[in-house]
Amino acid sequence: MLKKLRLQTLTIPWNLFLISAGSFIFAIGVKAVAMPQEFISGGMSGLCLLIFYWTQWLSPGILYFIINVPIFIIGWLMISRRFFLYSIFGMLTLSWAIDQINFTIPVHDPMLAAIAGGAILGTGAGITLHSLGSSGGNDVIAVLLNQKFNIRMGTFFFGFNLILFGFSLGILDVDRVLYSLVMSFVTAQMLDYVLTFFNQRKIVFIISDASQQIAEAINDRLKRGGTFLYGRGTYTRKQRKIVMTVLNNFELKRLEEIVFDLDPDAFVIIERTFNVLGKGFSHRKIY
Repeated sequence: MLKKLRLQTLTIPWNLFLISAGSFIFAIGVKAVAMPQEFISGGMSGLCLLIFYWTQWLSPGILYFIINVPIFIIGWLMISRRFFLYSIFGMLTLSWAIDQINFTIPVHDPMLAAIAGGAILGTGAGITLHSLGSSGGNDVIAVLLNQKFNIRMGTFFFGFNLILFGFSLGILDVDRVLYSLVMSFVTAQMLDYVLTFFNQRKIVFIISDASQQIAEAINDRLKRGGTFLYGRGTYTRKQRKIVMTVLNNFELKRLEEIVFDLDPDAFVIIERTFNVLGKGFSHRKIY
C-alpha cells in the first residue's frame, strides 16, 4: 500500500511537468505563429472566437469559461476527479503562458506558417496529453471519446475543426480559413505522432525450420519473449511453428542477424503496431 501511494505521489510532479511544458509549447504556436498570421485557432477557443466575431456578445475569454463549465463537469463525472484537477491546472497554465509570450516567429509565407504552427501546436498538445490531464476544452472530449470508443484524438480534433472552419467561411476571409484548415490538419497529424512515438513497436512473425533455436536465441540474446503459433504451409502442407515476438525499432537489426544466422532461408514478416500494452512495454493509461 505504501509503495503504491509513493508511486502515485512521484507521478504528480511528472504530470505537472508534462502539462506545463506542453502548454508552453502550445502557447508559442498560438501567440507566436497563429495570431500574427490571423489564423483561426481550432477547438473550443476557435469556436469562442467565431461566436464573438459573429455576435459581438461577451468576450472570447468569458465565452471560453462558459463553454468549459459543462465540459469540465463531464470530465469530473465520466473520466475521473484526478483528470479534472490536472485539466484545471492545464487550462490555467495555458492561459498564463499565452499572456506571457510576447514574441513572434518571423515566418512570412502563410503556408509555411500554417505548417510550422501546426507542428508546434500538435507537439504541445501531444506532450500535454501524455500526462493524466489536459488543457481543457476539446482535450476533455477527445480523451473521453478515446477512452470510451477508441477514437484517435487527432482525428477528433481535425473533424471538429473541419466543421468549425466550414461555418467560418461565411464570416471570415476565405484564404485565412483555408490556411487555418491546413494548420489544423498538421496539428492533428503531429498530435497523433507525438502520442504514439514512444509506444510504437514492431510485431514480427518468423517462419522457419529452426523456429525453436530462433525462439531460444531471442530469449537469451534480446531478453524478449515470444509465442509459438502453429500453422500449415499451403503448398507443402507441412506443419510449422511460427515465432511471434514484439520488439522496438533498435532491436530489429539484431533480430535479423539472429534469424538469418540460424536459418538463411527463414521468412520474416515485420509489421508496425499502434500500441503494445503489457510487461516490458507500455502500461495501460488510467485517467
